[in-house]
Amino acid sequence: MIYYSITLIVFFADQLLKLYMSSILALCVPGRCESIDILPMFKLTVLHNTGAAFSFLADAGGWQRWFLVCLSSVVSVVIGVWLYRVQQQKLLAVSLALILGGALGNLIDRFLQGYVVDFFVVYYHPHYFPAFNIADSAISVGAALMILDMFLEKKRSVSE
Repeated sequence: MIYYSITLIVFFADQLLKLYMSSILALCVPGRCESIDILPMFKLTVLHNTGAAFSFLADAGGWQRWFLVCLSSVVSVVIGVWLYRVQQQKLLAVSLALILGGALGNLIDRFLQGYVVDFFVVYYHPHYFPAFNIADSAISVGAALMILDMFLEKKRSVSE
């Protein structure tokens, strides 16, 4: 059950930071974009993403909200069940817990607001990487850990 605790920590950290960032920075819109520069290539800027990863489907006209809510819900249930079944495989379980926490963080935004709040921006002027948040970061780290687990598992099975 400790892995579900990781999921809850990611979920609540994501939601609290989204609320905080939205309270200290105005939404970035064309012609007016409030930011906090952290490093020469990293800043905080509040953006709303109505699409999926990398703003995919952001301009789809509105139907994508409920499609993505349904898809995220199904995927979250599958990952939650998968997590329950693999708790003895620590690295895989951590990866699933991170992915589930991130998926739920973005799911609740999409369900309640119709968009996901993003605020981390990495850039090398004039090139910008798509904005992201804690949930996106947890999903990415979880996916990387899952890939690592697959390689380690394959190595273990070859050596046996």
